[in-house]
Parts: sequence; structure tokens; C-alpha cells
Amino acid sequence: MAKDLDKKNTEEKKEEKKVEEKKTDEKPVNLEVSKEKVKKDELEDLPEDVRKKLEEKKNKKGSKKQVKKRKKKEARRVDIGKVYIKATYNNTIVTITDLNGNVISWASAGMAGFKGPKKATSYAAQIIARIAVSAAKEEFGLKDVSIFVKGVGTGREAAVRAINANGLNVTSIKDITPIPHNGCRPKKRRRV
Repeated sequence: MAKDLDKKNTEEKKEEKKVEEKKTDEKPVNLEVSKEKVKKDELEDLPEDVRKKLEEKKNKKGSKKQVKKRKKKEARRVDIGKVYIKATYNNTIVTITDLNGNVISWASAGMAGFKGPKKATSYAAQIIARIAVSAAKEEFGLKDVSIFVKGVGTGREAAVRAINANGLNVTSIKDITPIPHNGCRPKKRRRV
């Protein structure tokens, strides 16, 4: 009888060891790798020339040596935010902030690789809106936004449509273009 109990105990111990070995064999999920995969998937949606330029910039940043050690950023979630679109004649800039005004992500036409008169086009505005939204959704989990449009450039409507199309729920759109109330002398008329 004692022999039977000893056999049972040794069998149970063997089973426990097998279970522990299986647990140790399981590899922990590497979150950084999964984030890189998500970034690559989002970059695949962009046109090839823009994607290449963004990858080159990331590689240049990685090659630089960092002198100071930075504190690790706490992973925080921002569900509701604000999007500021500044559309001028020469450029379009999309900035995404939280409700306090702290910048979450931003993108400009020059950052995406557009040069000269192409920076002010509606196509450039679509692409930079997509870049800014993907970064905000990936890092902070942004869902709902209110949009504030400033300026008279051609990229205003295209940026708003791109933000809506890329999965953010637009709660309001407001035009905050500054309007003079006959305060100061206007600029010289623009010669085209």
C-alpha cells in the first residue's frame, strides 16, 4: 500500500514537472514586435514613394546616438481628442491633441516628403491625415475627435474626409480661421 502511494506521488510530481516545463517553453509575447508589425501594415497603405521616405527618416533617427537617457513614457490612453488642421497656401499641418492640448501626434506635408507646390495639395493633406491618425490610434487608442480647421488652403476638406475615413469618429467640425474686424491695415494684395 505504501508502495502504491509512493508511485502515485512520483507520477503526480512528474506530471507537475511536465506542466511547469510547458509553461517555461511558452515564449512571452513581445509587444514591440507586434507594434512594428502594425506600423508596417499601416505603412503599406501609403504610396510607395511616401513609405520609402518615412522609412529612411526612421533609419536616420535610429542611427543617431542618444546621449541622455530618457524616462520611460507611461502608456496612457486617450479616447477623446482634438484635431487641428492648418491649411495654408503653401502647406498643410495636422496636429492631434488630447483634451488638455498636449500633442499626441502630428504630420505635415513636408514631413511626408512633398516638396514645393505639391505640399498644399489635397492629396498631400489626405496622406498626412492618415499618418497622424494611425500614430494616434496605435499609441494612445484614440477614438472620438472634434476637428478645428484654420486657414484657406486646398487641403482643408481633404484632411477632414481622410480623418473620418481612417476610423476616427468625428463629433464636431469648427472653422477657427482668424477674421479681421477692421482692426489693422491689410497686407498687400497677393500677386499670382
